[in-house]
Amino acid sequence: MIINYLDKLSEKDHLIIVSSGSNKVTSNNFLNKDSENLLNNFIDANKSDKERIETFFSSSGKFKSKITSFTYARFEYKKDYSTQQSFFSSLFSYIERKKLKNIAILLDNVSLSKSDIKLEIFENLLIGFKLKDYRFEKYKKFSKKDFKVEKITLLDFSGKDKSKNQSDLKNKVKNLDGVFLTRDLVSEPANILYPEKFVEYCKSLKKVGIEIETFDEKKLKSLGMNALLGVAQGSVRPARVMILKWTGNSSQKSNPLAFIGKGVTFDTGGISIKPSSGMEDMKWDMGGAGVVAGLMYTLALRKAKVNVIGAVGLVENMPDGNAQRPGDIVQSLSGQTIEVLNTDAEGRLVLADVLWYINKRFKPKFMIDLATLTGAIIVALGERYAGLFSNDDLLAKKILTAGKKTRELVWQMPMDEEFDKLLNCPVADMKNITGTRGAGSITAAQFLKRFVGNTSWAHLDIAGVTWSKKGTNYARPGGTGFGVRLLNQFIKDNYE
Repeated sequence: MIINYLDKLSEKDHLIIVSSGSNKVTSNNFLNKDSENLLNNFIDANKSDKERIETFFSSSGKFKSKITSFTYARFEYKKDYSTQQSFFSSLFSYIERKKLKNIAILLDNVSLSKSDIKLEIFENLLIGFKLKDYRFEKYKKFSKKDFKVEKITLLDFSGKDKSKNQSDLKNKVKNLDGVFLTRDLVSEPANILYPEKFVEYCKSLKKVGIEIETFDEKKLKSLGMNALLGVAQGSVRPARVMILKWTGNSSQKSNPLAFIGKGVTFDTGGISIKPSSGMEDMKWDMGGAGVVAGLMYTLALRKAKVNVIGAVGLVENMPDGNAQRPGDIVQSLSGQTIEVLNTDAEGRLVLADVLWYINKRFKPKFMIDLATLTGAIIVALGERYAGLFSNDDLLAKKILTAGKKTRELVWQMPMDEEFDKLLNCPVADMKNITGTRGAGSITAAQFLKRFVGNTSWAHLDIAGVTWSKKGTNYARPGGTGFGVRLLNQFIKDNYE
């Protein structure tokens, strides 16, 4: 999708007039008087609608011999970027349904006349459009039924700061590549994206200044990451741990921020095998690792003035003659032993070792892990909220606030010693499941908490929000990229 910044309308362009409120609009002579009167009569008759998108057919002031169409899009202006982006995502879907290949956007000067507001609207419009426009079609052959918006022209984009404003908008759009990286990663099939390939996929991040360190199986064994390796031992695909470093403030002496992602590139459940129905979805069980990679890319693209560590534990969980068995006991990197009662509760085993390692080596200010960890969180919160668990209420509050700003919503869940007791085990320090039906997401979080010590920590269970079969306000059906914009906002608001 090409984005142009011009002051004139092409004959092929479909004009869209964006307005806020029910004031009459002026089209700056892009429409003739009859068309403008038609539109303003419609506005008078529909003043109560806060949002409205309507297409009209009329003769254009610029091309009087042609019968053409134009669209009116009204939204309620609020200093709430996510609400604006959501509206413009809906507008983009409308444009696609109308099969409009080339569109030109004109902001109504009556309601949106200030230059700073114009720039803000253009920014949120482009972000909303780009987020909704993303599609994963790498393996799809071209179909004549496919339709894509080819060109967007922002009209009346003038003034003394025109070049700077264009550059700012281009950068804001470019920064979305972090979200798209996450969507790409969760969309790749498991025969293409496995632990080693995930690392290769991310090597391109070195170009934007991210340092990458990778541990192979030999290194993981020497470190003692046996909980993670136990999950991977049934697969022919060897495990990897990848550490990403972004140093955006070399003068900063405080400890880095740390983000850790579960990267199970395919999850059959192992010997505790999952039902076959829906198992194909388990290609995105590395969603947490995808978010960490996308977040690090976003921070580097916008040159965030903060020091951050990203770490991902990458495994494939397969049934095999060498696979981990229910009842096996492993000693984690922390020295704590775990009885593996269910090999499908594997993500917590992967995270346990990585959390412990990052905490001991980097001594971070806090750790936030992301994981498609439990089906129970989908039962509790559906596809609307991620589950938030934390040992630090202030950290949790900051994440909740960022979630409200970005509309990547999280809901804080309870944790306490009574839940923790359910993990106690007669033959090891703990078991990886409780054996009871209740509080599955909470006890999974309690398990992780045993590997973070006294460090401030939060766990985001993103099992319900990583993938959407019907699409969201900001995404088509498929990978959502949930978490990248949330955590980017969280960092921007609190640590830069």
